[in-house]
Amino acid sequence: VFDNDLAPAQGRNLERELDVRVLDRTELILDIFARRARTSESRLQVELAQLQYMLPRLTRLWSHLERQAGGIGTRGPGETQLETDRRLIGRRIAQLKRDLAEVASDRVVQRRRRQGEFTVALVGYTNAGKSTLMNALTQAGVFVEDRLFATLDATTRRVDVDERRRFLLTDTVGFIRRLPHHLVESFQATLQDVRDADLLLHVVEASSPDPERQIESVNSVLAGLVPEEQSIQLVFNKIDLAPDEALRNRFARLHPGALFVSALSPAGAAAVREALVRHLLGRET
Repeated sequence: VFDNDLAPAQGRNLERELDVRVLDRTELILDIFARRARTSESRLQVELAQLQYMLPRLTRLWSHLERQAGGIGTRGPGETQLETDRRLIGRRIAQLKRDLAEVASDRVVQRRRRQGEFTVALVGYTNAGKSTLMNALTQAGVFVEDRLFATLDATTRRVDVDERRRFLLTDTVGFIRRLPHHLVESFQATLQDVRDADLLLHVVEASSPDPERQIESVNSVLAGLVPEEQSIQLVFNKIDLAPDEALRNRFARLHPGALFVSALSPAGAAAVREALVRHLLGRET
């Protein structure tokens, strides 16, 4: 497994030289996404990303490349199996894009219904605790597990502040360092919730070996998605697993206004809720 992306020729030459299966970073991430996909939308998104990545690499992946395919319905007696596969994959990619376009149009209708509502999107590095925080704030019952990309599907719940005030909270897919661009392209419909949010709740794993690097990775993805003036509330989660007071003080100096909580603690969820209410009331003034 290589932590960098390999060109098709590089992967082919390495497999020939080493006589073992070779995976690069994108292939591994796509495989993890495929295992985690649960809904029809996320399966469509992952399949599209896989096929777009696979298309220029068919020479390495297929073992029947030099067979000739002839007969009725083929392009001609000289068409190789590789050309046939490319054509079939191209058709499937076109169909997946049409299916996802329909999903995107359905989401547009949903967003129109929410016009006027204050919307908050949870963003952050994978496994930072976004879904745990979502459940603590809304009792949504979102799937939670200590592993990469446990959640691929956006979930939205309403949070009532009082009799006339409320906001919508959306849990979104986690990011990772050097997120493959095929995935970003395929998850456009899901990531639209991030673009349209009034506030981003950026959750950071405080107990990570390098939280600052996680923040930079998420910000690099957000830079291509949201406007620079987008409001962001930083939340350092899992603070109970990072008891180093000096480290916490350093983060507080670097990120004034950030929250330091444990999503598993009622006090932590309450602190985040209070911050969201402040943003909501600030919008009204």
